[in-house]
Amino acid sequence: MKKFYINIICICLMALATGCDNYLDIKPTGSVIPTTLAEYRALWATAYNTVPSDRGLANMGADEMFVSNESDMGKYSAIERWEVGTSTSSSSVAFNWAGYYQVLFYANFIIEHQGDITEGHDAEIKQLVGEAYLMRGYMHFVLANLFGQPYTKLGATDTKAVPLKFSTDLEERAQRNTVGEIYTSVLSDIQTAESLLNVEKWDDITLSYRFTTLCVPALRSRVYLYMGDWANAYKYAEEALAKKSTLEDFRAEGFKLPNHFQSVEAINPLEFTMNANYKNAVSVLPSFLSLYGEGDLRPAAYFAQPDDKGNRKCLKGGDHNFRNTIRVAELYLNSAEAAAQSDKLPEARKRVLELMEKRYTAEAYAKKKAAVEAMGKADLVKEILNERARELAFEGQRWFDLRRTTRPRIEKVLQEKSYVLEQDDSRYTLRIPEEAIAANPDLNN
Repeated sequence: MKKFYINIICICLMALATGCDNYLDIKPTGSVIPTTLAEYRALWATAYNTVPSDRGLANMGADEMFVSNESDMGKYSAIERWEVGTSTSSSSVAFNWAGYYQVLFYANFIIEHQGDITEGHDAEIKQLVGEAYLMRGYMHFVLANLFGQPYTKLGATDTKAVPLKFSTDLEERAQRNTVGEIYTSVLSDIQTAESLLNVEKWDDITLSYRFTTLCVPALRSRVYLYMGDWANAYKYAEEALAKKSTLEDFRAEGFKLPNHFQSVEAINPLEFTMNANYKNAVSVLPSFLSLYGEGDLRPAAYFAQPDDKGNRKCLKGGDHNFRNTIRVAELYLNSAEAAAQSDKLPEARKRVLELMEKRYTAEAYAKKKAAVEAMGKADLVKEILNERARELAFEGQRWFDLRRTTRPRIEKVLQEKSYVLEQDDSRYTLRIPEEAIAANPDLNN
């Protein structure tokens, strides 16, 4: 592990030296030590670029896609068949455990050295450190939802998940923390970030992957939603929507796909959840397509026309324009779900209908509106969750949503063989990679 972290800092500093060598000195000989804000910013840019695409990878285990490209089956079939950790295929793609801890190393480096940063205004330094805190919280949050039990599962908060990492200490032996401890830490880091972040919007859209003040209530809303804390999930979704609420209108000409980094819905276009490799490998499951009803404009926008095998590829990824961690429609859905679960049915209907109005033909929306207004709580919650599936398809949300809600039974027929993930199956929680356990046997405890 020590060698791993030394390699991380060396790669990072080499990137600084080659990318910004007009202002970096070599101190001492052979080492590059960041001192100025500009140098730390360059270091931090590497961290943003290192964030794994594992939320998209995890979605191969959900009910929205299947591996349709035969040459990719060896890479991804273990994930879509829920055989992670048991597959004997040497070509299976693994989840990027080390990548998360690499980003955490960068974040902790910024936090630990904030007092050493020179040649920058105080507000700029605080903004950078705030980004590091928010990133640290978010990386722990994603790790917990990949390798820890769902917070909402009975007794899960006391179960061991992943190690929290708060320092760059190369000698520290990482111990797994509980799900409850991780969520407490995530919320604490978000609170600290809130006290430091001061950029409301980046003027240069190419920098919009950086966190802003709006990311705080938006991310809080998601965290509380995953906790089943409906009051706070609703509160912070509404706080974020008060600052940014514009939706793409699918009935208008020239609308952008809402997970495009230039979409009016973009709040933080960071993660590359459906990268080119994933996009080329998978197609949408016909059973998932059946969730979309007549007059819904999203299937034509989100999925290509059938190929010669009848498979429809996703259009919401494949290049760096489609980066998305947080966007406006998610806030509408967070608010609607939390309101419905809190028996605030008028508020829930209002938010889900505002989204639907931008996604259906006028005729279809009128029918949806009548149906939604007639729904009681149970049916309304179900409709909101289905709308969430339809809206956020192929954006790295579905696997996590299934985990945090009902962990339903899923059956897939792949290459004429049936595979089943049972209701509340233990495989809804991924195994920690064997190579991580080999490096640190304490991860077995």
